[in-house]
Amino acid sequence: MDRLLPRAPEVPLPGVVVLPGWLPPDLRVELVRRCRTWGDESGGPRAPRMRNGAPMSVRMLGLGWHWYPYRYSRTRDDGDGGRALPFPPWLGRLARRAVVDAAALDPSVTDDPAAFDPDVALVNWYGPGAKMGMHTDGDEVVAAPVVSFSVGTTGVFRFGHAAGRGRPWVDLPLESGDVVVFGGPARLAYHGVPKLVPGTDDPAVGDLPGRLNVTVRQTGLDG
Repeated sequence: MDRLLPRAPEVPLPGVVVLPGWLPPDLRVELVRRCRTWGDESGGPRAPRMRNGAPMSVRMLGLGWHWYPYRYSRTRDDGDGGRALPFPPWLGRLARRAVVDAAALDPSVTDDPAAFDPDVALVNWYGPGAKMGMHTDGDEVVAAPVVSFSVGTTGVFRFGHAAGRGRPWVDLPLESGDVVVFGGPARLAYHGVPKLVPGTDDPAVGDLPGRLNVTVRQTGLDG
């Protein structure tokens, strides 16, 4: 995706850091390739069903742990019952690099970037028209930061506050290659993706309908 001028890293809210274009084109291509392989190995991404029985419009799969509303398991309990795919060490190293870069811009993201020890990744695929409602990432038992990699169509990332789903919030357009790290005062804030931006596909990653979002976290869970 061509840009006339590079975008600078930004700290839109305390504890939230956006690293524009942090993933170079070759790494975006590799991440898409890996996501397709993980999808094949796990029987394909699935649409989790919320407690009211409604399916999410986002399809996902887990690495290291399987997530379904609202818990982690080592097995795909709401699917075929198979084991969750292993968490790739290289993805953990990549996420740690992002945390270090983010903490250099906003130290409130984490007191100790070197202590970040991720053990789970959620691969989310947003097809055309998919969105994710406002929610908190509260199923982990430690307060380590969250790292979110975006590839493909630009998505609007809405970031609010910890008191509830309503305003105030900020809308952050995340382009292909952008990375968001949030932690510290923003760790339990509500956030979501209300829409994708049509016509913003990334030609570098080829035929990818929609947006891939890979969210890396540290659960603090045993087992």
